[in-house]
Amino acid sequence: MNMQTAPPPAMGRVYFVLVLTTFFWGGSFLFTKIGVGTIPPQLFVLARFSLATLIMLIAFAPRLKKLDRSTMKRGIIVGIALGLTNLSFVFGIQGTSISRAGVLNNLFVLFIPLITKVVWRDRIGRVNMAGIFLAVIGIWLLATGGGQGFNRGDLVSTICAFLIAGHIIAVSKVIKEDDVYLVSMVQFATVAAMAGAVSLLIPIPRFSVTPAAVTAVVYCAIFPTVFCFTLQNIYQRYVTPTRAGLVYTLDPVWSLMAGFFILGERLNPTEWLGCGIIFLAALLPLLYRLSAEITFGQRRSN
Repeated sequence: MNMQTAPPPAMGRVYFVLVLTTFFWGGSFLFTKIGVGTIPPQLFVLARFSLATLIMLIAFAPRLKKLDRSTMKRGIIVGIALGLTNLSFVFGIQGTSISRAGVLNNLFVLFIPLITKVVWRDRIGRVNMAGIFLAVIGIWLLATGGGQGFNRGDLVSTICAFLIAGHIIAVSKVIKEDDVYLVSMVQFATVAAMAGAVSLLIPIPRFSVTPAAVTAVVYCAIFPTVFCFTLQNIYQRYVTPTRAGLVYTLDPVWSLMAGFFILGERLNPTEWLGCGIIFLAALLPLLYRLSAEITFGQRRSN
C-alpha cells in the first residue's frame, strides 16, 4: 500500500512563514550590530556558527549515519560561499548603520543576473539593466548626501550583496537531492572553520563579552541561522523564486525600522532618497518577473 504524500500547506501559511523569516533576518542586523560592538566580527561569526552547528548536531544526530562524501563536498562548497557572505556581513555592519547595510545588502537581486551573465553568458535584460542603473544613482546619493558618505562599511556591505548572490547561485547549482539538514550542518561547520581561520590570521584586539553580546550570538545562531534556514528549505519550494524574492525584499524594511526605533539611527532626506531608489532598483526586476509570470499563467489557463 503506497503512502500518500502530505498535501501542500495553505498559501497563506506559506507566505506568513516566509515573511516571518525576513523578520528574523532583519533582526540579525540589529543583533549583529550589538554583538560586534564588543566582540570582534570574526569571533562573532565563529561563536554564532559554532553554536548553530552544535544545535544541528543535537537536533539531527540520527541523520549523521547518512552523511557521505558527496554531501560533505556539496556542504563545504556552499559553506565557503556562506562563510564569505557572513564574514563580509559582520565587517560591513561594524562600519556603517544597519539602515544603510540592509538596503545595500538587498542589491543581491541585481548581482545574480550579472554573475550568470559573466559565468554562463545568460542575458541580463533591459529591466535588470534599468535596476542596475537605479542602484548606481542610489549609491551616488548615499555617497554625496551630506551624511557620512559612502564609507568603508557601505563598500563592504555592497560586496556582501555580491557574495549573497554568489551563495544563492551556489546553492541552486550545487545542491541536488541531498539531505537539507545535513547540508546545512556542514555549511554551518564550514563557516565556523573559516571564521576560526580568520581569527588566527587577523590580530584580535582586547574585547569584553557582555550579556548583550551573548544574547546577540544566541539570537543569530538560533533564529536567522538554524530556524530560518530550516523554514526556508521547507516552505520556499511552494512558491516561485520571483514571489519568494519579493517577500525577501522586506529584509531592509525591518533593518530600517530597527535602526530608526531602537538604535536611533537617522538619515537625511537625500540619504532616504538614495535608500529608496536602491530599494526600488531591487524591486523593479522582481515586479517585472511577477507580472510576466502572472501573464503567462493567464495565457495557459485560456
